[in-house]
Amino acid sequence: MDSFKVNNGFSYKDLLYKAIIFIVTVAIIAYFLPKEGKFNYQFDINTPWKYGLLQASFDFPIYKNEQQVQAEEDSIMASYQPYYELDKQVGIAALTKFKEDYNKHLKQQIGPEYFKYIERNLKKIYEKGILSGNEQHQLLEDNINHILLVEQNVAKGTEVEQLYTTKEAYEYMLNADTTRFNRQALQQCNLNNYIVPNIIYDEVKSESALKDLLSNISWASGYVLNGQKIIDRGEIIDENTFNILNSLEKEWEKRGDTLEEKRLTFLGQILFVSLFICCFMFYLELFRRDFYERKGNLSLLFILIIFFPVLSSIIVEQNLSSIYIIPFAMIPIIIRIFLDSRTAFMAHVTIILLCSITLRYPHEFILLQILTGMAAIFSLRELSQRSQLFRTAFIVFACYALLYFAFELIHEDDLTKLNTRMYIYFGINGIMLLFTYPLLFALEKIFGFTSNVTLVELSNINHPLLRKMSEIAPGTFQHSLQMSNLAAEAANRIGANSQLVRTGALYHDIGKLENPAFFTENQSGVNPHKSLNYEQSAQVIIGHVTDGLKLAEKYNLPKVIKEFIDTHHGHGVAKYFYISYQNEHPDEEVSIEKFQYPGVNPFTKEQAILMMADAVEAASRSLDEYTEENIGSLVDKIIDSQVNDGYFKECPITFKDISQVKALFKEKLKTIYHTRITYPELKKS
Repeated sequence: MDSFKVNNGFSYKDLLYKAIIFIVTVAIIAYFLPKEGKFNYQFDINTPWKYGLLQASFDFPIYKNEQQVQAEEDSIMASYQPYYELDKQVGIAALTKFKEDYNKHLKQQIGPEYFKYIERNLKKIYEKGILSGNEQHQLLEDNINHILLVEQNVAKGTEVEQLYTTKEAYEYMLNADTTRFNRQALQQCNLNNYIVPNIIYDEVKSESALKDLLSNISWASGYVLNGQKIIDRGEIIDENTFNILNSLEKEWEKRGDTLEEKRLTFLGQILFVSLFICCFMFYLELFRRDFYERKGNLSLLFILIIFFPVLSSIIVEQNLSSIYIIPFAMIPIIIRIFLDSRTAFMAHVTIILLCSITLRYPHEFILLQILTGMAAIFSLRELSQRSQLFRTAFIVFACYALLYFAFELIHEDDLTKLNTRMYIYFGINGIMLLFTYPLLFALEKIFGFTSNVTLVELSNINHPLLRKMSEIAPGTFQHSLQMSNLAAEAANRIGANSQLVRTGALYHDIGKLENPAFFTENQSGVNPHKSLNYEQSAQVIIGHVTDGLKLAEKYNLPKVIKEFIDTHHGHGVAKYFYISYQNEHPDEEVSIEKFQYPGVNPFTKEQAILMMADAVEAASRSLDEYTEENIGSLVDKIIDSQVNDGYFKECPITFKDISQVKALFKEKLKTIYHTRITYPELKKS
C-alpha cells in the first residue's frame, strides 16, 4: 500500500497537490488585485459626465477649492504675530566687551564723554531690540507688521519697523548727536563689534500659534453621505459637482495611503479569493473528481481562473480601457468544448465573481457576463465548423447589447443619453471572441486536448492514413466506415460523444495496413494463414493493435484516437485460433498469453461502444441467413459475452446503456442486411 495513503483511501499526496494549487492560485490573483483606492475617472467642469451613475460608497467632506482656502489663509495670516524673545544677555555682553576695549586701547582715541555717549546709546538700542536685516526683510515680505516680543515671560505686541536692524542701530550710533560728537571719531571705534541682534525667533511658540490659527479654517463646505447620488451619465459637471468629484478623488487617495489600510485591504482580498477558489474546488471534488487525475484538465481550468482576473486587474488599475472589451465568453466556450457544460458554467461564474472585485460597481458587470456566458454555452455545444463560432460571437454581442439596453431604459428617461461607447466595446468583444478558434488549436497542443474541429478534420476520408487504407486494405476501410456510422448512432442513443466515437472507429484498425492480406475482409480467395500454425496466426492478428499504435504515433494522431486503437479488443483473446489450438491439442495445457491482445479494457463510454460495434459488425458478416431472429441472437450473444468477461468493468457505461446499444444494433443490422427483391427478366416473344 502507498505510504501516503490510509485505509479509507485518503491520500496525503493528493491533499498536498490540491493545497499547492489552491495556494498558488490565491496568491497570484490576490497579488495583482488593486491595493490602493484609485479614482479612475476623467472629468472637467462644464462638460457632461461620460460614465454611469456615481454614488458615494462612504461619507466624505466636500473640500473648498484652492482659491477659497487661500483667501481664508490670507485673512488669518493678516492677524498672525510670530513670537520673538528679547535676550538681555546679548546687550550685557556687548557693553562688557566695549568697556574692556575702551580700557585697553580706545581711551587713547576717544575721551570719557565719547565713552558715556556710546555706552548710553548701546543700552538704548538693546532695550528697544535689534533684528538681523534678513529677518526684518522676511517679515515684511510675508506682510507681518507686528510681532510678539517676549521679555521676562511677558509678550508685548511690537511693530517690526520700530525695531532696529544691525545696520539701523549702527547708523543711529553715528548720527544720534552729530553736533557734539564727531562721526569719524565714532567710526574709528569699530561700533559694529558691539551691535549684535538680541531679538531671537521662538520657533516652538510661533508654530504653535500658527497652527492654532489655521485650525480655525474650515476646509470643508459640506458633506456627502454614503449612498448619496453624486452625478449620472450625461449630466453637466457644474462647479459644485466638480468640487465634490475632486473631494472624492482626494479621499480615495487618502484611504489607500496608510500601511494599515493596505494590509486590511490585502487581507480582505485574500479571504475573498480563497472563498471562491474553495467553492470551485469543492465542486470538482464532488462532481468532477476525475479532473484531479487529468493534469491537463486541471491545468487548463486554473490557468483560466488565474489569467482573466489578473488581466482585469491590470486593465482597471492602469485604466487602459474598458473591461467590457475582454471576451469573457471565451471561458465557457473553451471549457465546454474540451470538458463539459456544467464545469464551464461553474468556472465562468467563479472567474466573473473574482474579476468583479476589481470594479467599484460590479452588479451590472456580473449580470451581463453571466447571461452572455450562458448564451455562449448553449449556442456552441460542439464546435465542428468555423461558421458556428461566428454565430456564437453574434449571439454574445446581441445578449450584451440587449441586456445593457434594458438597463439603460430602466435608468434613463431620455434615449439621447444612451451610452453608444458601450455598444462599441461590445462589438470589439465579439470580434475578439473569434480568436477562440486559433486559440483552441494552441490549447490542444499544450494541454493534450482534442476538439471536435480536430475530430471532424481527422474523419475526412482524404486524410493520408485513411486514403492509404482505402487503397491497401479496402475491406478494412469499408469495415471502418460501417463501424463509424454504427458506433455514432449508438453514441447518440445513450448521450455519448458521437463525433469522437465516429473518428475513433475510422482509425481503430489502421494496424491492419501492415499485413492486410491476413484479415478476412481483405482476402480474395488466398488465405495466408494456411501456411502458419495457430500461434503464429494469432500473433499476426493481435499484432495489429501494436502496429496501429505505431502508425498513430507516426502520423501524430491525438491521444484519444490512440486509446480507441488500444481498447477496441481490450485484454481479450483471439478466440478462433485459441479454441482451434485447444481442439488440436486436447491434452496440452495452453498458455493463453500467446493468444491474448496487448491492449487495455475500455474506460470510457465511447470506447465500450466501439468494442461492441466492432465485434457485432465483424460477426454479422459470417451469418448464413440474415433473419431478425438470427441478428438479434447474434447481438445478444456477443455483447452479453463481453459483459460476462468483464470488459466494461472500468468504464462508466450502465446496463441501461448497453440494453439501448443492443436494441440499436439490431435495428441497424436488419436495415443493412435487409432482403432485396429479385428483379424479373424480360421474356422474349
